[in-house]
Amino acid sequence: MASVTDFPEPVHTAAGGITAWWRHSGLLLGRQIKVWLRDPGTLGQSIIFPALSMVMFKVVLGDTIGQATGQNSAYSTVPLVILVGAMFGGMATSVRLSVERRTGLLARLYVMPIHRGADLTSRIVAELLRILLTSIVLVAAGFLIGFRFTQGPWAALGILGVPLLYGAAFSIMTLALAVNSSRIPLVPILSLFCSLMMFFNSGFAPVESFPTWLQGVVKYQPMSCAIEVMRSLAAGGPITENLIRTAIWAGAMLVIFTIPALIGYRRAATARD
Repeated sequence: MASVTDFPEPVHTAAGGITAWWRHSGLLLGRQIKVWLRDPGTLGQSIIFPALSMVMFKVVLGDTIGQATGQNSAYSTVPLVILVGAMFGGMATSVRLSVERRTGLLARLYVMPIHRGADLTSRIVAELLRILLTSIVLVAAGFLIGFRFTQGPWAALGILGVPLLYGAAFSIMTLALAVNSSRIPLVPILSLFCSLMMFFNSGFAPVESFPTWLQGVVKYQPMSCAIEVMRSLAAGGPITENLIRTAIWAGAMLVIFTIPALIGYRRAATARD
């Protein structure tokens, strides 16, 4: 008859430390990617809706923008739809997080021997991978309407880097809202916010075409700054000023929303209601 000492000692999985954070984040990243690939809503918001918007802008507004700027409208439209894809895809991800909160999945993950920061990290990294993939797809589609890289390979990489920076900041904001707003209509508010930014920026129409009192808002809002950087990287033009503005906007959003996202995530995962 086996004695108590014959049984193996239990193996304890450390839920803290950099190694655990790295390993658990990678495992949960795989889960996030599978969920994203199986979610038609996220796919539609990230790729289909922006691609249709690209066609609409080109067909309806292409000649108007081209005549006003003297430049192929594709150099405005493609950056615009890439950022739209980043925003609406991020909105779909935040909605899914709200659903997982209501169904108790966050609570189940929180009580498992998983690093506390792994799940949130995996969501952000998955967002960056999604933005990179959709940016490549939309740039490829943009070639059909005249978009080209004219400033060399490093500038082309920069065009993909700008939406990653913009998307990271926007994702942190939407995640913070999702975990801190269980009783407000998140979808209508985010949809209205994204729609306003989509139609009031320098990629939708030249700044000079907006009313005088609105031109300053349009010119300096974060989406316009990012669009101008991407347009200059593709077609040529000044980069530094708008790149600094984009970095300031992104940095400000990360500073403002990172702590609320972390605190809200913990509260959402441990809440009893």
